[in-house]
Amino acid sequence: QVQLVESGGGLVQAGGSLRLSCAASGSIISINAMGWYRQAPGKQRELVAAITRGGSPNYADSVKGRFTISRDNAHDTVYLQMNSLKPEDTAVYYCNAAVTVGGCSGHGCYEGESDYWGQGTQVTVSS
Repeated sequence: QVQLVESGGGLVQAGGSLRLSCAASGSIISINAMGWYRQAPGKQRELVAAITRGGSPNYADSVKGRFTISRDNAHDTVYLQMNSLKPEDTAVYYCNAAVTVGGCSGHGCYEGESDYWGQGTQVTVSS
């Protein structure tokens, strides 16, 4: 029903920058909060940054001042600008969105909110 497609990951040296993008598509009525999570090998998935539909951001302490989250509601897209990257930022980065979907079938029409995840994009920071 809803697909989140991430792009922009890659290999970068410490101190460098990358910009991740995540575009949502499908039977979308509206997108509420959007965010980026990451998971390093052997570690739990953690929140990196999130942003409300109105544009209010929230960051993990480890990335404050280095990462910036933004979104384009007209194109159902969220971005993560990552500057001053460190080796400890190495992880698979996942996009997440709280999406209100809806549709109609022979049984009637429906509407509801669900959480969706992207497939992940690898970010590797070399020292």
